[in-house]
Amino acid sequence: MIIQTPAPGSVTGHAAEMYSGDIADVGFVLSHTQALAVNPDAHHAFEGLVHAIVPSIGIRVYELATLGAARAIGSSHCLLAHGRKTLRAELMDEDQLARVARDYTSAGLSEADVAVMAYAEKLSRDPRSMTDADSERLRAVGFSDRQIVDITLAAAARNFLSRALLALAVPTDEVPDLGPELVDALLSPLDSAR
Repeated sequence: MIIQTPAPGSVTGHAAEMYSGDIADVGFVLSHTQALAVNPDAHHAFEGLVHAIVPSIGIRVYELATLGAARAIGSSHCLLAHGRKTLRAELMDEDQLARVARDYTSAGLSEADVAVMAYAEKLSRDPRSMTDADSERLRAVGFSDRQIVDITLAAAARNFLSRALLALAVPTDEVPDLGPELVDALLSPLDSAR
C-alpha cells in the first residue's frame, strides 16, 4: 500500500477511536483501519449506514449478506474480519462457518439464509442482471420490503468497503481467533476464483 497512513500517536477524534478499538479488540491496529483512518469522516459515515441497516434485519442477516458479498468480491479482509465477527457473536460455530465459506448452499443454513447469501453474491458479481425476481425470492422466504432494501444496502455497503480496500492494495492482516483450517475455508472462494 503506497498511501501514507496516520501514525498511532498522531490520530485524534474518530481516527483515535478506530485505532483504540482495534488495539482493544485484536491487540494492534489493522492495516485496513489505518487506510480508512486517512478519511475518518468517511469511515464514520459508513458506520452510520451500518447502524441504520442492522436494526431491521438483525446481525445474523447482516453478517450473511456481508459474507456473501465479500465471497463474490474476493475480499480476504472482509471474509476474515466478518468470519471472526460471526464466531464472536455466536451466530454459528467454526464447523458451520467453514461449511458456509466453502459452499453455503449445502451448509445446513435455512432457506432464508441461503437466499440472503445468494442475493448478496449476485449483487456483487452481476448487479445489472438483477430483476424483481431476485427481490421476490427474498420476499418469498419472509423478508419485508424494508428488510429487502436493508439486505441490498448491506451487500452494497460491503462492495463499497471491500472494493476500496482492494483498490488501495491494503495488506491482509492475520486475524486472531481464527485457526488455520478456518482461514483456509474462509479464503477458499478466492482460491477457486484463481
